[in-house]
Amino acid sequence: MASSLPSSSSSLPKADDEAASNQEIYDQLREVVSTYPAAPRLSGIGRPYVRHPDGWYAFTPGVLNAMVIKRHLEARDTDVLLATFPKSGTTWLKALLFVALHRNADGRDRLAAHSPHQLVPFLEAQVFTNGRIPDLSSLPAPRLLMTHVPSVSLPESVAASGCKVVYLCRDLKDCLVSLWYFWNGLAPAPWDLGEAFRQFCDGVSLFGPFWEHALGYWRWHLERPAQVLFLTYEELAADTLGQLRRLAGFVGRPFTAEEREAGVDRGIVDACAMESLAGLEVNRSGKADMAESSVPNSVFFRRGVVGDWKNHLTPEMARRLDEITESKFRGSGLVLPRATTHLKI
Repeated sequence: MASSLPSSSSSLPKADDEAASNQEIYDQLREVVSTYPAAPRLSGIGRPYVRHPDGWYAFTPGVLNAMVIKRHLEARDTDVLLATFPKSGTTWLKALLFVALHRNADGRDRLAAHSPHQLVPFLEAQVFTNGRIPDLSSLPAPRLLMTHVPSVSLPESVAASGCKVVYLCRDLKDCLVSLWYFWNGLAPAPWDLGEAFRQFCDGVSLFGPFWEHALGYWRWHLERPAQVLFLTYEELAADTLGQLRRLAGFVGRPFTAEEREAGVDRGIVDACAMESLAGLEVNRSGKADMAESSVPNSVFFRRGVVGDWKNHLTPEMARRLDEITESKFRGSGLVLPRATTHLKI
Protein backbone atom coordinates (compact mmCIF):
# COMPACT_ATOMS: atom_id res chain seq x y z
CA MET A 1 0.00 0.00 0.00
CA ALA A 2 1.36 3.38 -0.99
CA SER A 3 2.08 5.77 1.85
CA SER A 4 3.92 9.00 2.48
CA LEU A 5 5.21 11.15 5.27
CA PRO A 6 2.44 12.95 7.13
CA SER A 7 1.86 16.36 5.58
CA SER A 8 1.11 19.56 7.44
CA SER A 9 1.18 21.94 4.50
CA SER A 10 -2.38 22.97 5.20
CA SER A 11 -1.35 24.31 8.61
CA LEU A 12 1.38 26.54 7.22
CA PRO A 13 1.01 29.70 5.14
CA LYS A 14 1.93 29.67 1.47
CA ALA A 15 5.13 31.45 0.54
CA ASP A 16 4.67 34.55 -1.64
CA ASP A 17 5.68 33.58 -5.17
CA GLU A 18 6.22 37.25 -5.90
CA ALA A 19 8.85 37.66 -3.21
CA ALA A 20 11.71 39.67 -4.67
CA SER A 21 14.40 37.87 -2.73
CA ASN A 22 15.12 34.93 -0.50
CA GLN A 23 15.40 37.31 2.42
CA GLU A 24 11.84 38.51 1.82
CA ILE A 25 10.64 34.91 2.00
CA TYR A 26 12.40 34.51 5.34
CA ASP A 27 11.00 37.81 6.58
CA GLN A 28 7.46 36.81 5.64
CA LEU A 29 7.75 33.48 7.43
CA ARG A 30 9.43 35.09 10.44
CA GLU A 31 6.33 37.23 10.85
CA VAL A 32 4.24 34.06 10.94
CA VAL A 33 6.56 32.34 13.42
CA SER A 34 6.30 35.37 15.71
CA THR A 35 2.63 34.48 16.24
CA TYR A 36 3.36 30.92 17.41
CA PRO A 37 3.12 30.12 21.14
CA ALA A 38 6.33 30.04 23.15
CA ALA A 39 7.34 27.72 25.98
CA PRO A 40 8.82 29.11 29.22
CA ARG A 41 12.33 30.48 28.88
CA LEU A 42 15.16 28.08 29.61
CA SER A 43 17.13 29.13 32.67
CA GLY A 44 20.71 29.97 31.75
CA ILE A 45 19.88 30.13 28.04
CA GLY A 46 17.48 33.04 28.36
CA ARG A 47 15.25 32.41 25.35
CA PRO A 48 12.21 30.22 24.86
CA TYR A 49 11.36 27.47 22.45
CA VAL A 50 8.65 28.20 19.89
CA ARG A 51 5.95 25.60 19.22
CA HIS A 52 5.62 24.61 15.56
CA PRO A 53 2.04 23.94 14.34
CA ASP A 54 2.98 20.27 13.98
CA GLY A 55 3.50 20.09 17.75
CA TRP A 56 7.28 20.21 18.17
CA TYR A 57 9.59 22.79 19.73
CA ALA A 58 12.71 24.65 18.62
CA PHE A 59 14.16 28.11 18.85
CA THR A 60 12.76 30.56 16.31
CA PRO A 61 15.48 29.92 13.66
CA GLY A 62 14.86 26.17 13.77
CA VAL A 63 11.11 26.54 13.25
CA LEU A 64 11.57 29.19 10.56
CA ASN A 65 14.24 27.28 8.66
CA ALA A 66 12.22 24.05 8.76
CA MET A 67 9.37 25.91 7.05
CA VAL A 68 11.75 27.12 4.34
CA ILE A 69 13.09 23.58 3.86
CA LYS A 70 9.60 22.16 3.51
CA ARG A 71 8.93 24.51 0.61
CA HIS A 72 12.26 24.56 -1.17
CA LEU A 73 14.16 21.29 -0.66
CA GLU A 74 13.65 18.87 -3.55
CA ALA A 75 14.84 15.43 -2.50
CA ARG A 76 16.23 13.00 -5.08
CA ASP A 77 16.04 9.24 -5.20
CA THR A 78 19.83 9.13 -4.82
CA ASP A 79 19.88 11.22 -1.62
CA VAL A 80 20.78 9.84 1.79
CA LEU A 81 19.04 11.71 4.62
CA LEU A 82 20.27 11.20 8.17
CA ALA A 83 17.78 12.07 10.91
CA THR A 84 18.16 12.09 14.67
CA PHE A 85 16.69 13.55 17.81
CA PRO A 86 19.35 15.89 19.28
CA LYS A 87 22.17 14.17 21.19
CA SER A 88 21.43 10.72 19.82
CA GLY A 89 24.83 10.10 18.26
CA THR A 90 24.48 12.55 15.40
CA THR A 91 28.17 13.46 15.14
CA TRP A 92 29.23 9.81 15.12
CA LEU A 93 26.66 8.86 12.49
CA LYS A 94 27.73 11.74 10.24
CA ALA A 95 31.36 10.66 10.40
CA LEU A 96 30.66 6.98 9.73
CA LEU A 97 28.39 7.58 6.74
CA PHE A 98 30.55 10.30 5.23
CA VAL A 99 33.72 8.22 5.26
CA ALA A 100 31.88 5.09 4.14
CA LEU A 101 30.44 6.90 1.12
CA HIS A 102 33.77 8.57 0.29
CA ARG A 103 36.06 5.67 1.13
CA ASN A 104 37.43 5.42 -2.41
CA ALA A 105 38.33 9.09 -2.44
CA ASP A 106 39.67 11.24 0.38
CA GLY A 107 37.02 10.65 3.03
CA ARG A 108 39.36 9.96 5.93
CA ASP A 109 41.66 12.85 5.04
CA ARG A 110 38.71 15.24 4.92
CA LEU A 111 37.45 13.91 8.25
CA ALA A 112 40.84 14.69 9.78
CA ALA A 113 40.68 18.29 8.53
CA HIS A 114 36.99 19.12 8.94
CA SER A 115 34.36 18.69 11.62
CA PRO A 116 31.63 16.14 10.80
CA HIS A 117 29.25 19.11 10.94
CA GLN A 118 31.15 20.79 8.11
CA LEU A 119 31.17 17.62 6.03
CA VAL A 120 27.49 16.83 6.63
CA PRO A 121 25.80 20.12 7.61
CA PHE A 122 22.40 20.37 9.26
CA LEU A 123 19.78 21.43 6.73
CA GLU A 124 17.94 23.60 9.26
CA ALA A 125 20.98 25.11 10.99
CA GLN A 126 23.68 25.40 8.33
CA VAL A 127 22.16 25.12 4.85
CA PHE A 128 18.72 26.76 4.78
CA THR A 129 19.40 29.58 7.22
CA ASN A 130 20.14 33.30 7.51
CA GLY A 131 18.19 34.16 4.36
CA ARG A 132 19.77 31.45 2.23
CA ILE A 133 17.81 29.19 -0.13
CA PRO A 134 20.68 27.40 -1.87
CA ASP A 135 20.52 25.60 -5.18
CA LEU A 136 21.59 22.06 -4.31
CA SER A 137 20.87 20.63 -7.76
CA SER A 138 24.51 20.74 -8.83
CA LEU A 139 25.75 18.61 -5.93
CA PRO A 140 26.87 15.15 -7.09
CA ALA A 141 25.00 12.04 -6.04
CA PRO A 142 24.63 10.74 -3.48
CA ARG A 143 23.90 13.92 -1.53
CA LEU A 144 24.37 13.22 2.17
CA LEU A 145 21.89 15.38 4.12
CA MET A 146 21.19 15.74 7.83
CA THR A 147 18.24 16.96 9.91
CA HIS A 148 16.74 17.02 13.40
CA VAL A 149 13.34 18.02 11.97
CA PRO A 150 10.51 15.60 12.86
CA SER A 151 9.20 13.46 10.01
CA VAL A 152 5.82 15.23 10.06
CA SER A 153 7.46 18.46 8.88
CA LEU A 154 9.79 17.16 6.18
CA PRO A 155 9.18 18.06 2.52
CA GLU A 156 6.85 15.69 0.71
CA SER A 157 9.62 15.07 -1.83
CA VAL A 158 11.51 13.03 0.77
CA ALA A 159 8.86 10.32 0.67
CA ALA A 160 7.99 10.76 -2.99
CA SER A 161 11.59 10.48 -4.18
CA GLY A 162 12.22 7.22 -2.36
CA CYS A 163 15.54 8.53 -1.05
CA LYS A 164 17.22 6.57 1.71
CA VAL A 165 16.55 7.76 5.28
CA VAL A 166 18.64 6.62 8.24
CA TYR A 167 17.16 7.38 11.66
CA LEU A 168 19.34 6.92 14.75
CA CYS A 169 17.47 6.65 18.06
CA ARG A 170 18.91 6.55 21.58
CA ASP A 171 17.71 5.81 25.10
CA LEU A 172 15.94 9.06 25.97
CA LYS A 173 17.55 9.17 29.42
CA ASP A 174 21.00 9.39 27.85
CA CYS A 175 19.63 11.95 25.36
CA LEU A 176 18.40 14.12 28.22
CA VAL A 177 21.69 14.03 30.12
CA SER A 178 23.72 14.67 26.98
CA LEU A 179 21.47 17.57 25.98
CA TRP A 180 21.75 19.02 29.48
CA TYR A 181 25.57 18.91 29.27
CA PHE A 182 25.49 20.37 25.77
CA TRP A 183 23.44 23.42 26.76
CA ASN A 184 25.50 23.96 29.89
CA GLY A 185 28.56 24.08 27.66
CA LEU A 186 27.00 26.99 25.78
CA ALA A 187 24.75 28.80 28.25
CA PRO A 188 25.96 31.90 30.11
CA ALA A 189 24.43 30.51 33.33
CA PRO A 190 23.87 26.95 34.60
CA TRP A 191 20.75 25.07 33.55
CA ASP A 192 19.32 23.06 36.44
CA LEU A 193 19.00 19.33 35.71
CA GLY A 194 15.71 19.18 37.59
CA GLU A 195 14.23 21.86 35.35
CA ALA A 196 15.60 20.11 32.26
CA PHE A 197 13.98 16.86 33.41
CA ARG A 198 10.58 18.47 34.04
CA GLN A 199 10.53 20.20 30.66
CA PHE A 200 11.62 17.02 28.89
CA CYS A 201 8.79 15.08 30.54
CA ASP A 202 6.39 17.78 29.35
CA GLY A 203 7.68 17.33 25.81
CA VAL A 204 9.37 20.73 25.78
CA SER A 205 12.78 19.95 24.33
CA LEU A 206 14.71 20.83 21.20
CA PHE A 207 12.81 19.26 18.26
CA GLY A 208 10.78 17.33 20.84
CA PRO A 209 8.72 15.80 22.26
CA PHE A 210 11.17 12.91 22.05
CA TRP A 211 8.44 10.27 21.83
CA GLU A 212 6.60 11.78 18.87
CA HIS A 213 9.93 12.34 17.09
CA ALA A 214 10.92 8.68 17.40
CA LEU A 215 7.43 7.35 16.62
CA GLY A 216 7.17 9.39 13.43
CA TYR A 217 10.27 7.83 11.93
CA TRP A 218 9.46 4.41 13.39
CA ARG A 219 6.06 4.31 11.70
CA TRP A 220 7.57 5.42 8.44
CA HIS A 221 10.17 2.62 8.77
CA LEU A 222 7.36 0.10 9.25
CA GLU A 223 5.59 1.40 6.15
CA ARG A 224 8.72 1.66 3.99
CA PRO A 225 11.47 -0.59 5.42
CA ALA A 226 13.41 -0.52 2.16
CA GLN A 227 13.55 3.28 2.31
CA VAL A 228 13.84 4.03 6.03
CA LEU A 229 16.33 2.34 8.35
CA PHE A 230 15.63 2.65 12.08
CA LEU A 231 18.80 2.09 14.10
CA THR A 232 19.56 2.56 17.79
CA TYR A 233 22.66 4.10 19.29
CA GLU A 234 22.96 1.09 21.56
CA GLU A 235 23.07 -1.27 18.57
CA LEU A 236 25.72 0.91 16.96
CA ALA A 237 27.81 0.99 20.14
CA ALA A 238 27.56 -2.77 20.75
CA ASP A 239 28.57 -3.79 17.21
CA THR A 240 29.94 -0.80 15.34
CA LEU A 241 31.54 -2.85 12.59
CA GLY A 242 28.43 -4.92 11.93
CA GLN A 243 26.18 -1.87 11.93
CA LEU A 244 28.54 0.05 9.64
CA ARG A 245 28.33 -2.82 7.16
CA ARG A 246 24.56 -2.74 7.51
CA LEU A 247 24.48 1.02 6.90
CA ALA A 248 26.76 0.80 3.88
CA GLY A 249 24.59 -1.89 2.34
CA PHE A 250 21.41 0.04 3.03
CA VAL A 251 22.63 3.17 1.23
CA GLY A 252 23.82 1.15 -1.75
CA ARG A 253 27.56 1.09 -1.03
CA PRO A 254 28.19 -2.35 0.52
CA PHE A 255 31.75 -3.31 1.39
CA THR A 256 33.20 -5.81 -1.04
CA ALA A 257 34.87 -9.01 0.09
CA GLU A 258 38.18 -7.48 -0.91
CA GLU A 259 37.52 -4.39 1.21
CA ARG A 260 36.62 -6.51 4.20
CA GLU A 261 39.74 -8.62 3.72
CA ALA A 262 41.85 -5.46 3.55
CA GLY A 263 40.21 -4.07 6.70
CA VAL A 264 38.75 -1.00 5.03
CA ASP A 265 35.60 -1.20 7.13
CA ARG A 266 37.54 -1.69 10.36
CA GLY A 267 39.70 1.30 9.49
CA ILE A 268 36.59 3.46 9.15
CA VAL A 269 35.31 2.29 12.54
CA ASP A 270 38.64 3.23 14.15
CA ALA A 271 38.87 6.60 12.40
CA CYS A 272 35.31 7.50 13.40
CA ALA A 273 35.49 6.35 17.02
CA MET A 274 34.43 9.17 19.31
CA GLU A 275 37.79 9.23 21.08
CA SER A 276 39.53 9.50 17.68
CA LEU A 277 37.26 12.32 16.54
CA ALA A 278 37.55 14.18 19.84
CA GLY A 279 41.34 14.09 19.58
CA LEU A 280 41.48 15.82 16.21
CA GLU A 281 42.68 19.41 16.31
CA VAL A 282 39.71 20.64 14.27
CA ASN A 283 37.32 19.23 16.86
CA ARG A 284 39.31 20.51 19.83
CA SER A 285 39.61 24.11 18.69
CA GLY A 286 37.39 24.75 15.68
CA LYS A 287 33.85 26.11 15.55
CA ALA A 288 30.73 25.29 13.57
CA ASP A 289 28.37 28.01 12.35
CA MET A 290 24.86 27.06 13.46
CA ALA A 291 21.97 29.34 12.46
CA GLU A 292 22.52 32.55 14.42
CA SER A 293 25.56 31.47 16.43
CA SER A 294 28.97 29.85 16.24
CA VAL A 295 29.32 26.69 18.33
CA PRO A 296 32.67 25.25 19.50
CA ASN A 297 33.20 21.82 17.96
CA SER A 298 34.40 20.52 21.32
CA VAL A 299 30.91 20.69 22.87
CA PHE A 300 29.72 17.98 20.48
CA PHE A 301 32.04 15.48 22.15
CA ARG A 302 31.58 14.08 25.63
CA ARG A 303 31.59 10.49 26.86
CA GLY A 304 29.19 8.79 24.48
CA VAL A 305 28.76 6.02 27.04
CA VAL A 306 25.62 3.89 26.98
CA GLY A 307 23.83 4.22 30.32
CA ASP A 308 25.68 7.32 31.54
CA TRP A 309 22.31 8.65 32.71
CA LYS A 310 22.71 6.45 35.80
CA ASN A 311 25.38 8.86 37.04
CA HIS A 312 23.00 11.82 36.90
CA LEU A 313 19.32 10.88 37.14
CA THR A 314 17.68 9.62 40.30
CA PRO A 315 15.80 6.28 40.24
CA GLU A 316 12.55 8.26 40.43
CA MET A 317 13.51 10.34 37.38
CA ALA A 318 14.42 7.24 35.39
CA ARG A 319 11.22 5.49 36.41
CA ARG A 320 9.12 8.48 35.36
CA LEU A 321 10.75 8.65 31.92
CA ASP A 322 10.32 4.91 31.42
CA GLU A 323 6.65 5.13 32.39
CA ILE A 324 6.01 7.91 29.88
CA THR A 325 7.84 5.93 27.21
CA GLU A 326 5.81 2.79 27.84
CA SER A 327 2.60 4.78 27.65
CA LYS A 328 3.57 6.67 24.48
CA PHE A 329 4.93 3.63 22.64
CA ARG A 330 2.20 1.18 23.66
CA GLY A 331 0.90 -0.67 20.62
CA SER A 332 3.52 0.74 18.24
CA GLY A 333 5.93 -2.16 18.38
CA LEU A 334 8.78 0.21 19.20
CA VAL A 335 10.85 -0.91 22.19
CA LEU A 336 13.97 1.03 23.10
CA PRO A 337 16.88 -0.29 25.18
CA ARG A 338 16.14 0.15 28.84
CA ALA A 339 18.54 -0.14 31.76
CA THR A 340 16.59 -0.61 34.99
CA THR A 341 19.49 -0.95 37.39
CA HIS A 342 20.55 2.34 38.92
CA LEU A 343 24.28 1.85 39.38
CA LYS A 344 27.34 4.03 39.02
CA ILE A 345 29.46 3.11 36.02
